Amino acid sequence: MDAEIIKERIKLIEGKRDSLLRLLEQPDLGTLRIDVNQALEEMDDLIDEFKRTFPEAS
Repeated sequence: MDAEIIKERIKLIEGKRDSLLRLLEQPDLGTLRIDVNQALEEMDDLIDEFKRTFPEAS
């Protein structure tokens, strides 16, 4: 996979992260809050790993 494609996909993921943050603000989320938190943690790990692998892209 080309590094440019990976960079583009990471940008898409970063954009979707904002959607999860807005979802987390919903008061009626219930037990789904656990899943949303887990998704955010995994996204953050993925983004951090990308930045460590491609420091020039950050």
